[in-house]
Amino acid sequence: MGKVEYLTAYEQIELLADARRMAILRRLMAAPASLTGLGQALGEYPAWVRHHLKKLEGAGLVEIADVRVTAGVTEKFYRAKASAFLLQQMILPYSPGRPAVILSGSHDLAVELLAQELADHLSILTLPVGSLDGLVALRQGMCHLTGAHLFDVATGEYNISFVRHLFPDRATCLMTLAHREQGLMLAPGNPKHIRGLADLARLDVTFVNRQRGSGTRLRLDHELDRLGIPVGQIHGYEREVRTHTECALLVQQGRADAALGLHAAARQHSLDFIPFFVERYDLILPQEQTEALHPMLDTLQTGSFRRDVERFGGYDTAHTGEQIPL
Repeated sequence: MGKVEYLTAYEQIELLADARRMAILRRLMAAPASLTGLGQALGEYPAWVRHHLKKLEGAGLVEIADVRVTAGVTEKFYRAKASAFLLQQMILPYSPGRPAVILSGSHDLAVELLAQELADHLSILTLPVGSLDGLVALRQGMCHLTGAHLFDVATGEYNISFVRHLFPDRATCLMTLAHREQGLMLAPGNPKHIRGLADLARLDVTFVNRQRGSGTRLRLDHELDRLGIPVGQIHGYEREVRTHTECALLVQQGRADAALGLHAAARQHSLDFIPFFVERYDLILPQEQTEALHPMLDTLQTGSFRRDVERFGGYDTAHTGEQIPL
């Protein structure tokens, strides 16, 4: 069984931007080959192959697999160090005195506010992919920090068990951004007279969902299972969007009757709202990132930021900035 390796070094990725080196590497992934064999396969002289092969070897992408002596001639056979490679590299804007970081994970209005308030000192680039995918991206080094609100049914806690599972070997900081209220976002005046999740199964109700892996979607699925409501009975369950804002906008436009989302998003779009639960939203970052992210962590502690967050509605900042022991 072949193995797959991640390429995260910029030098390796830059090297493979050359189509000739990529062609050599792909052949060596399939099977070992000599300079002569590669030259014949690619229609190039062995000296040309040797030049590019040495660069691949120096970058740690290929290695010598065998040395054979035939009729007194010694020939080296090379192979790739993996059967396949996955390319991963963050390319960030450069601005002296204003570093850029990627915050992946769950969508949140307070995160957007945080990015705005720090814009002069720190460029926070947000990528809303959902709580689970955000943690995976952090594990793979594809973001600097992430935001999550993953509910553990077994413990009744948020995020801790998921972080422990994905980061058993890395010192990780878990810090509360805020507690926030989620519920059903409904058209103004609630014309369909929706009272709870059971009404989502009605034939005259159209729903819009969050993407798989989002904390909101996972919590919805848990509640539907607890109530014995089959997802197949919910019209619109398979229609997915990535943010609370998108959900609220679809309801406001009359393209959906209901969505599960933030009280703050419902309020921004003048929607009716039925509260269901209050959850804790945390920021998760590797310990080594805390120094670079000091401006952000300091902002969380300020009274002005907390007051601005609570103006959204549905947010409680009493524990904002508190670190949670892992």
